[in-house]
Amino acid sequence: MLNPTPLLLLLLPLLTLTTAQPPNPNTSDPPPPETSKTWAEQHLEQEHHINNFDPGAFFTLHDFDSSNTWTRDEVLRFYGLSQPDTINTISEETKSHVWRTILDSMDEDRNGEISMEEFLKFCRGGNTLPDFGLGPGHHGDDEYEYEIHHFEKFHNEDTTEEELTHPEDIEHFRKHDQEHEAEERQIVLDMKPIIEQNIPRKFLVDGV
Repeated sequence: MLNPTPLLLLLLPLLTLTTAQPPNPNTSDPPPPETSKTWAEQHLEQEHHINNFDPGAFFTLHDFDSSNTWTRDEVLRFYGLSQPDTINTISEETKSHVWRTILDSMDEDRNGEISMEEFLKFCRGGNTLPDFGLGPGHHGDDEYEYEIHHFEKFHNEDTTEEELTHPEDIEHFRKHDQEHEAEERQIVLDMKPIIEQNIPRKFLVDGV
């Protein structure tokens, strides 16, 4: 009679193979990381809610004076370097570097401006607007920036005024109140035939 122990030892590897669980067809490798987006693509998504980059549309969107050219002021503006909060944080040297980099890479006729055709040619060459590490480029007024960067992220059209209690909400409405008060003061002054504050003190009668 055969000793079963050696036989089991021989069959054990085969049993292990046949009883192993088959791979789960529903599992898959994690998706590859999303291709990093260019600065212009990030700008469009975060500042304009636009998810595709079209060079012509991008140029027109940031041609703020509709002159078919980009000037220094316009480039600095869409890079977010003309906002009030950058006055004390972004140096003139940095602003000049941004403008000079853009100008040197696109201004073929050396006229000190960027035309749409120059920008389109720049893009057709496989180039992209550089990321200077200065953020996505906030360039709207206070109302626009509040709406797109706070209200749309944390609130919706059903949010009541009582629910707007975030620090950003409070600051936003504080500015509104200040503007409203300033407008009311100006209305009162405009209704007066003579604005007393504008009269030199030496011409005022004592006690008036």
